[in-house]
Amino acid sequence: MEGHLVMSRKERERLKVFARVKRQELTLKEAAELTGLSYRQCRRVYKRHQQEGDRGLVHRSRGRPSNRGHDPTLKSQVLTRYREQYPDFGPTLAAEKLKADGYEVDHETLRRWLLQAGLWQRRRKRGKHRSWRQRRAHFGELVQLDGSHHEWFEKRADRCCLMRLIDDATNKREGHFAEEETIFAAMKVLWQWIDCYGIPRALYTDKKNVYVVDQKTRERAADSGQEVRTHFGKACKKLGIEIITAHSPEAKGRVERSHGLDQDRLVKELRLAGLSTIAAANDFLVSGYSAQINEKFAVSARAKANYHRSAKGYELASIFCIEEERSLTADWIVRFENQFYQLQPARKNQPPRGKILVQRYLDGSLHFRYQERELSHTRLPERPQPPAKVRKRKRQSETIMDKYVPPADHPWRNFRF
Repeated sequence: MEGHLVMSRKERERLKVFARVKRQELTLKEAAELTGLSYRQCRRVYKRHQQEGDRGLVHRSRGRPSNRGHDPTLKSQVLTRYREQYPDFGPTLAAEKLKADGYEVDHETLRRWLLQAGLWQRRRKRGKHRSWRQRRAHFGELVQLDGSHHEWFEKRADRCCLMRLIDDATNKREGHFAEEETIFAAMKVLWQWIDCYGIPRALYTDKKNVYVVDQKTRERAADSGQEVRTHFGKACKKLGIEIITAHSPEAKGRVERSHGLDQDRLVKELRLAGLSTIAAANDFLVSGYSAQINEKFAVSARAKANYHRSAKGYELASIFCIEEERSLTADWIVRFENQFYQLQPARKNQPPRGKILVQRYLDGSLHFRYQERELSHTRLPERPQPPAKVRKRKRQSETIMDKYVPPADHPWRNFRF
């Protein structure tokens, strides 16, 4: 509109400086230093200001379409494709999917288009945490472990849990879907990590009884001089893995933020793939999603040394299991999970001594170890009956003396009050 002039803050500051130059309070060299321009550019801008007035300070490209702008047809096609296929996708993920569909648009450009069309809203940024912990320097020095309960399949299936492991130094991650955050689920995802990278030095977890026992149990065990661990803790001890517990979710913020990433991206990827079962989702993670996420978000560690150890020499199947001690009967029968099993000793007529170790593997199989040897077993259909007691025949003299029957004319039989 005639009579109105729109100027940026930088242009208004230049106007003030050139006014001082005009009053001879500053030289052009000093004005160039104040405005951040070179001396030659400052001379050109000041000359244009003298010729055109305040309008000479306004950028000449203001109000004109950008030379690098996209074709309006492309913008319309992109927004149409977004409405049809990716209506709830964020600009970054949507830009990746649109590129795969043949529409290459920068995510910030797409964000601006979506805001203009009312298809996206600005997200509130959270305040920074009060303290910041530097990443560990070595890959495998500390790995964070946590489970995320979420509607991973939306309404196509029930809620389930994603067990997530993420390295503190590099952001490399592995995941495994399970129905709940259980000991078996934690063992499976840790076994998966060991197969990929090796045995880490330490795990960073919360204080759930899946990973560590509660404080009261530890105190009672300490009073009696014993050490108590969960089945997961026993497996980590055998592998030489230290378990460090966090006192707050913010302490293990790396894995918590990873949950937010998965709840945005992974849910949409499962929807696009049409998956609705835990087994299919685990195959999806292994077949390419984990590698894709690691390639996009992993960083280099500050130190080159890898703190993972080789798992060679470890029988992981017998380590990642539920194991308990049970007593043996004289005929080599043991009771476990309210079932009875007949064991075959290593030597014939070998008397049982001590207790036997019962192990339930992750695949559901049952194993019995006696003195570090695995024994074959047979499940009994019912509870075994104890053997009948054999009575000893008494001698005739003992029988007579044991039982005395008084005669009919005995005085106590005829007693009257």
